[in-house]
Amino acid sequence: MEHKSQDWHRADIKSALEKRGITLRELSRSAGLSPDSLRNVFSRSWPREEQIIAQALETTPDVIWPSRYQSKSEKNAVLKNNCQL
Repeated sequence: MEHKSQDWHRADIKSALEKRGITLRELSRSAGLSPDSLRNVFSRSWPREEQIIAQALETTPDVIWPSRYQSKSEKNAVLKNNCQL
């Protein structure tokens, strides 16, 4: 089974937003959140906020954070492979 690519680095996400002319703070405010709310996605899964960022980048959250959107069977396969090493 092929392992999905790893999550985007926070700097890549911020850079991609800035290339579209928006900062994370501006995106937070435009979504009706406090200015620093969207920063939370860098430390934990937060589906609603992940969707806001993904939409701004014209993609889906599973592309940006594949580790958070793996199916249960994929996660189990990765764990099993890691245990066998």
